[in-house]
Amino acid sequence: MIFSSACCLLPLLLLNLAVSGRILRTIKERVRDLHQQKNKQLLTTVMASSQQPLKYVKEAWLHQPLDHFNRQDVSTFPQKFFVNEAYWQHPDGPVFLFIGGEGPIFEFDVLAGHHFDMAKKHGALLLAVEHRFYGDSINHDGLKMENLADLSSQQALADLAVFHHYISQSFNLSNRNTWISFGGSYSGALSAWFRGKFPSLVYGAVASSAPVKATLDFSAYNNVVGLSLMNEAVGGSEKCLTKVREAFVAVEAALMGGNSSQVASDFNCCQNPKNQDDQIELLQNLADIFMGTVQYNEEGVLMSISELCGVMTNTSEAYEGDTDAYNRLVKLSQIYRSTSEEPCLDISYEKTIKDLRETSLHAGRRAERQWTYQTCTEFGFYQTCEDTTCPFSGMLTLQTLTKVCATVFGISQHSLPARIAFTNSYYGGDNPHTHRVLYVNGGIDPWKELSVIRSRTEEGDEAETVFIADTAHCADMSNGRVADRRSLRKARMDIEKHVASWLRKASLEKMKKTTA
Repeated sequence: MIFSSACCLLPLLLLNLAVSGRILRTIKERVRDLHQQKNKQLLTTVMASSQQPLKYVKEAWLHQPLDHFNRQDVSTFPQKFFVNEAYWQHPDGPVFLFIGGEGPIFEFDVLAGHHFDMAKKHGALLLAVEHRFYGDSINHDGLKMENLADLSSQQALADLAVFHHYISQSFNLSNRNTWISFGGSYSGALSAWFRGKFPSLVYGAVASSAPVKATLDFSAYNNVVGLSLMNEAVGGSEKCLTKVREAFVAVEAALMGGNSSQVASDFNCCQNPKNQDDQIELLQNLADIFMGTVQYNEEGVLMSISELCGVMTNTSEAYEGDTDAYNRLVKLSQIYRSTSEEPCLDISYEKTIKDLRETSLHAGRRAERQWTYQTCTEFGFYQTCEDTTCPFSGMLTLQTLTKVCATVFGISQHSLPARIAFTNSYYGGDNPHTHRVLYVNGGIDPWKELSVIRSRTEEGDEAETVFIADTAHCADMSNGRVADRRSLRKARMDIEKHVASWLRKASLEKMKKTTA
């Protein structure tokens, strides 16, 4: 079997969707980088054993219209994609399309992941396509304000339709080739929406951790973080959540009491948070440690929920004399900085704004500017803390978090509700009227609150769902591992059954049309 040693390769596009502080973005990038490093090591091992998996992978480019909805505009941008033909049962085998999200795609997106395992099993042509304005799929001036108007999910779906036509012509495909789309997080929503808006092009879609409901004030995110921190099934406890609450009350009290210099010293901040913007930046980044831990639990970066709660509640001799919650939070900050090799904790709001205004392509690889723009124009997703269920600081308000839209992009905060309403009207929100879309969600993943987790829609139509009570964001998208929870292994089997049933049904429909 080609590339049989790659059973532990990890997909790279499941680590997205963060609208928060610098630390959460850093944790996301570290998860991605760790997966990429492991994949490279495994590829090296496989290639040393005379197998050459990369020879079956081709990188290619398609020049897409910059604006699909203005026929007078002939401008284009280069869109990157990868093809893996190694297992394709030519000419009638299915096509599995892995949709890129708010970040770059890599060769491993057609060499790894649960969708890769299913492609091998079903003899599928495997594709991965990069989202416009992310990774390398952007013009040199794409990040300038006058060009960002062409960055939207609607344009991205039109890109997928054009890509479908291009691939069909290039590989001489016909209606005998059944297309199934896959995605996780934002790209999971795109997978569902592609099926919904272009049902003649894609027969079925898997949407993992897909936030299909745009939400301006996403206070539910931090509510789920709190519930996950006290979930004993994943190592949390009520005591852990209590200590987290106490820690943030203490930090906020110290800042409000004029002790910003001491706080800066305790947390080894790069700046003294004298003004409110920097204080909010500090509180946001401290909250990010918990948010990132919950969102990427057991991914092997920073710590798990169990390990984090161990630091917050441990009563062993190592923690003797250091029992108050404030000092435990200081300890967590130290752990974060030591693992990320950051000499100090950067809490400059001014630097955050400067980074978001950067329009170089190097900045584009970080994706902060593009994704922040999409949150301002389409999705919201602002993880506020004004609700009493939030375990962090009440200073993280909708007003403070959305200020970036006006400051960086000149988008009025008052216009945001209408923009969010349009997105939900266009796609259907969390009742998206989609057929043959499988929504997969984890019980401790905060993003499940914006996905489809019920088994029946308001109209009574059956919604296909898989719910994994004790896993986090996009956990199902990785290849199976020995250490996986039983619930996760079962979920992958359920996903495989859904995909197999779609392919069988498509085959039967084609046979009926042939004999009719």
